[in-house]
Amino acid sequence: MLPQDFQADLAEIENINIATASIPLTQTSKPLPDLLALERDELKNVVLSFGQPAFRANQIWDWLYRKFAAEYSELGNLPRPLLEKLQGNYRLAPLEVIAEKVAHDGQTRKALFRLWDGAEIETVLMLYSDRATVCVSTQAGCAMACSFCATGLMGLNRNLTAGEILQQILHYERFLINTEDQKLTLGHKRVSNLVFMGMGEPLANYLNLWKAIRRLHDPDGINLSARKMTVSTVGLPQMIKRFGQEELPVNLALSLHAPNDTLRSQMMPISRRYPIAELIEACRDYIANTNRRLSFEYTLVEEVNDTVACARELGKLIKGMLCHVNLIPMNPVPGSSQRGSDINRVKVFQAELTRYGIPNSVRVEMGRDIQAACGQLKVAQDGKHSRLSQ
Repeated sequence: MLPQDFQADLAEIENINIATASIPLTQTSKPLPDLLALERDELKNVVLSFGQPAFRANQIWDWLYRKFAAEYSELGNLPRPLLEKLQGNYRLAPLEVIAEKVAHDGQTRKALFRLWDGAEIETVLMLYSDRATVCVSTQAGCAMACSFCATGLMGLNRNLTAGEILQQILHYERFLINTEDQKLTLGHKRVSNLVFMGMGEPLANYLNLWKAIRRLHDPDGINLSARKMTVSTVGLPQMIKRFGQEELPVNLALSLHAPNDTLRSQMMPISRRYPIAELIEACRDYIANTNRRLSFEYTLVEEVNDTVACARELGKLIKGMLCHVNLIPMNPVPGSSQRGSDINRVKVFQAELTRYGIPNSVRVEMGRDIQAACGQLKVAQDGKHSRLSQ
């Protein structure tokens, strides 16, 4: 049973729906329960209920999270009666790939997936010399309506299940482990880092997010270090405080993007509900509880939030905090007249933050040629479908 105050927090978050757009869904009957939704103890109980010994659950777990089996036919050492029972009661299938694009340099891959009910999500693999990072979606669409984000144009369909979150990572685990050509993988055989910065607001899907994180961290499974995972939020104060009480040291990044409520509420309507003062208080609470550095994401939009005055105001706001600022020139958003700051304005902004003693960096841009930023591929795909239907 969840604590009563946490239930109230979740109820409040679930009622937030700033965006007014909606996502059309394919009408389909509800599928069987997802095998990946089962915790280890739940899987053990299922196996026992099928008249099989408990150790079969460990074998299944190994196939799913160490060998990355995608279909029941790949679970080679299980008896046929158990496989038939599992197949008749639980679905196990990879996400349906609608489109997948690869950047010209081969370092970024982006997939658009269709879920069982017609909802669509995006996932990105970014390959660096020292790591293979997957950018994960936690919702189909997003309710937060940020002006610089393509996903914000869509509105919210629904939360993803823990299984649907896990399947995105498993898709690229299979790609890395099964691809022999090292030119395609830069020599990586496993996913090493995760950023929950794809479609949706992760902290608005808090329970499924953490269910997936614990599964990913499980040393008997995918075994990813908690410190190699980062969750990004638009700023839900009560959830940030709750995040700071979790036992796993997962990194937190806050999408700030403006130093005052007037500007931030224009860019991020959520700021009208949770003003910056309340947000910064939650951030200080998080840092005090965890003693971990907080990252501030700051998307630079030309002549909107990239002025020297904004840089100075931001410097005063967060000076002295255990933090780091990631400066991100805005990616183009279809239908928006806004554009990212040019390099000269970025350098001036960065210099001001440095003058205030605030650690900062400019995010390396990857995958612009394949619409790798959040929501861009889906928007482009929807546009293509719209043109074809006319």
